[in-house]
Amino acid sequence: MKSVLFASLILFSSMTGAVMAQDKGVVEIVTMNLKDGVSVEAFAPVDKAIEDQHVSKQPGFVSRETAVSGRKWLVVVHWKSVDAAQASMDSFAKAPAAAQFMSMIDASSMTMTRYDVIR
Repeated sequence: MKSVLFASLILFSSMTGAVMAQDKGVVEIVTMNLKDGVSVEAFAPVDKAIEDQHVSKQPGFVSRETAVSGRKWLVVVHWKSVDAAQASMDSFAKAPAAAQFMSMIDASSMTMTRYDVIR
């Protein structure tokens, strides 16, 4: 009986941990390559426009940072929840700067992964 109670307690605490992780937010990691002929200097203001005009105005937005290595672009966005991250992604195509942003990247190289914050 003690082992069943102990196993139930472990299961409950692991489930509670998953719920707690969701309450701490989500980190979204996006990587993409710039198209041939697109310089970092040309793309940087377009990326900033996406942040200023769309991403930062979305409910649940916490912060956003970008980094570059050669022609590979990295974006790290912190959200309050996975629902907030998804809502932003769902509305991205309607953002005024989205068409220009997408025209400057190699869309086939784009990857996006979301992680639950645990601490």
